[in-house]
Amino acid sequence: MDIFGEFLGTAILILLGNGVVAGVVLPRTKSHAAGWIVITMGWGLAVTMAAFISGTIAPAHLNPAVSLAFALKGDISWATALIYSLAQVLGAMVGSLMVYLQFKPHYDVAQEPGDILATFATGPALPNLFSNFLSEVLGTLILVLAILTIGTYDMPAGLATIGVGLLVISIGLSLGGTTGYAINPARDFGPRLLHAILPIKQKGDSDWTYSWIPVLGPIVGGFLAIFLFNLMM
Repeated sequence: MDIFGEFLGTAILILLGNGVVAGVVLPRTKSHAAGWIVITMGWGLAVTMAAFISGTIAPAHLNPAVSLAFALKGDISWATALIYSLAQVLGAMVGSLMVYLQFKPHYDVAQEPGDILATFATGPALPNLFSNFLSEVLGTLILVLAILTIGTYDMPAGLATIGVGLLVISIGLSLGGTTGYAINPARDFGPRLLHAILPIKQKGDSDWTYSWIPVLGPIVGGFLAIFLFNLMM
């Protein structure tokens, strides 16, 4: 059930998260051009809702960077972390497919390949390997460190889940504007792979040369969070 929970939760996360991106970026939607604040709010609420739903049947990691960090900490086995990560990637692909199916008429009239890709995966505002990688490392470091420290407080699980959602909004507003803040390898890799597969008009390239940054950066950030947390405890 844990594996299904990670799959379902990540699918919901991407459906709601990439759904708000599609609404803002694609032409002729009622939310077109609503802006970055709407996107960050959408992602924060997506994390909260996905965690509430999947948390009843799974740990609600929803993120390989979190699962691998917890394996490094010793809370779960590496094998479990890898299985969770696979379920999360597959869930991300399904969630992204649902976004595509709902917004297909808007994809059909979209003319900008970059906008189409943005509804699936992240990309830099200004390409700079060091800055882009650092953005993903720092964002995920804060995310995982906060998850770990929240766990040390005696608070209701629902309140902690809301806190993580608010944190995702904060990270997006503060640090996410340079890369679109994946802070989650599954969130980027799964939908990017789907973008490469789907026959979308005017979709252009899937930008695989950049794709390693939103995968490796969050993993490094998660591992650094474990190191800092251990120093604090």
